[in-house]
Amino acid sequence: MGNVFKTVEEIQVDQVRFVDARFDLQDKAGGPQAFANGHAPGAVYFNLEQDLSDMTSGNGRHPMPSKEQLAALFEKYGFTYDDTIVVYDQGAAPFAPRAWWMLRYAGFPNVFILNGGAAALEKVVDFTTEQVVYEPSTVDFAWQDRLYAPREAVKAIADGEVAATLLDARAAARYRGEVEPLDKVAGHIPTAKNFDWEQLKADGALHANDALLSKVAKDEHVVVYCGSGVTASPLYAVLADEGYENIQLYVGSFSDWITQYDIETGTNE
Repeated sequence: MGNVFKTVEEIQVDQVRFVDARFDLQDKAGGPQAFANGHAPGAVYFNLEQDLSDMTSGNGRHPMPSKEQLAALFEKYGFTYDDTIVVYDQGAAPFAPRAWWMLRYAGFPNVFILNGGAAALEKVVDFTTEQVVYEPSTVDFAWQDRLYAPREAVKAIADGEVAATLLDARAAARYRGEVEPLDKVAGHIPTAKNFDWEQLKADGALHANDALLSKVAKDEHVVVYCGSGVTASPLYAVLADEGYENIQLYVGSFSDWITQYDIETGTNE
C-alpha cells in the first residue's frame, strides 16, 4: 500500500473525515450539484475555484490560495491534525489530488486520496444528501513550504542556477507548442521535460507506470507543473505514492509563468 492512495477496502469509512472534491472544468456547476445529489456520510465539499484557488489573483488560471485562505477553509469545517482525511472526486481526475496537496501543504499528516473515486465509495457506503455542520476548529498550522515551488524558484531552475527537473504534465502537443487551447502563448517552461498525466489513468484510478518512473529518478529534485496547477497534482501525488521525496508543485504553472517569462517550444526528451 502506498502512502497517498487508498482503495475502499483500505479505509474504515466510519473513522475518517471525507472531502468531496468532484469538479468539471467544462461544467463548473457539475461538481457542487453532484455533491448536493449525494455524497459520503459526513463529507464536506471543496470547490476547485471557490476554495482551492484564489481566482482574484492574476498568477495563473487557478492561482495558489494564501495560507490565510486555506487556514480559514480547513478550520471552518473543523479539521484537526488528529483527523484521518480521505479525499475523493469522480475517479482518475485531478481534483482530489489538488485538494490532497493543499491539505498536505497545510501540514495535515494523515490525508489520503481514494482511488476509484465516488463510484467506488458508493459501492460500500450509502450516499446521503444530508450536509453535516461541523464546529469550527483552531489549528496551529505547520505549513510545509518545501512542497511548493513559487515562480521565482522555477525561474532559478530554468536558468540553470538550481539543479532540478521541471516536469510538464500537459498533453505532448501542448508541451511542444503545436497547439494551445487555453493560454495566450504555446510551448513550455525552458528546460522542462514532458509526461502527460493522462497516462496515469487505468480503470477509473491513478497509477504509476514504467514510463513515468523511468522519466525521473527518486533522487532527483522534481518540480511538476501543467497549465494551471490542476492536472499536475495527480502527477505529484503518484510520485509521492511511489516514495519520491524531493518533489514540488508549481501551482501557478504555465499560465502564471507566461505572465513574466519567455517559453520554449519543441522537446527536451
